[in-house]
Amino acid sequence: MIRSREGIEIPASLAEWCDVGRMALLVYDMQVGICRQVAGAAEIVERTGVVLEAARSAGMRVAFTRHLSLPRKWMGTTQLRTAMAWQRHDDPDAVQPWFLRDADAARILPELEPRADEAVFDKLTMSAFDSTTLGFALHDCGVRAVALAGIAMEIGIEPTVRQATDNGFVAVVIEDACGFGNKEARDRSLATLRFLGEAVISDVAGFCGALADAG
Repeated sequence: MIRSREGIEIPASLAEWCDVGRMALLVYDMQVGICRQVAGAAEIVERTGVVLEAARSAGMRVAFTRHLSLPRKWMGTTQLRTAMAWQRHDDPDAVQPWFLRDADAARILPELEPRADEAVFDKLTMSAFDSTTLGFALHDCGVRAVALAGIAMEIGIEPTVRQATDNGFVAVVIEDACGFGNKEARDRSLATLRFLGEAVISDVAGFCGALADAG
């Protein structure tokens, strides 16, 4: 632990950040309709399951995000443009709200089913800190760091990580438990995060080992 002359404590290792009173695990958008679009999703599901079990065994707080669509009547300019890009339509009237609240596509995978004591934050945005109460809940519990696993790095995990810093949290990216739709875009996201230096980049083995050391 590093201390400033003003007495501010800064954890210097991943194990120090992995204190269960200091960190929460965020499982990002591991939904039926998202995972079936991503090549290699089965490996990410498996690795995320390992991370999830380690966090649960350690007594760490766990949260999940779900990306939702609003009904057509509530789909405005931004939502329609995004849906047109994802669904490859030039006509806004051709898009469908894939992730309606009760749709099968919106469900979190049964292999990663949230427990009763785990939070689920529904969102419309890419960053998990926009349009949700995630930041409030973390601050309210005294959590200062968030470890992330899920899909997809270049779409939603990178903006979540960057906004974590803006909200006063340290983000730990579990790199091999973060899926992607486009490898080149994923690589750019990771390169940006490494360049900025604010996030901690780890992997499943490193994260689980740090949790064990912290315990």
